[in-house]
Amino acid sequence: MGKPARFSRSKNINSKRYKRDLANYLDGRALKCVTERINGIEEVVGKGGALIKKDDELLVYSDSVVLMRTKINDLYAWELMSLDGVVITAPDIEHGGAERTVIAFYSYWRNLEN
Repeated sequence: MGKPARFSRSKNINSKRYKRDLANYLDGRALKCVTERINGIEEVVGKGGALIKKDDELLVYSDSVVLMRTKINDLYAWELMSLDGVVITAPDIEHGGAERTVIAFYSYWRNLEN
């Protein structure tokens, strides 16, 4: 069985159910690159990697390091309109709890199971 095309029936992006369903949907996605938005400018911070759900945390892993680690209930995330990546804004446990915005671009987003 593949991942569902629609990850949540909840429309409220602040609800715990929406965030949990989104984390399950993103778990295991391979990444092409990761950028970070700093003062309105996007800079590439990693190439390759994956999005990993571990217990109650979501990790952005790239270049053999954890770029971002956050609690699922604290994140605000949405997919890009092109469906080729996801924007994640959350406090980063890995870097002292500072709020960061990263854009993770999927390496290949099309569903190969159909």
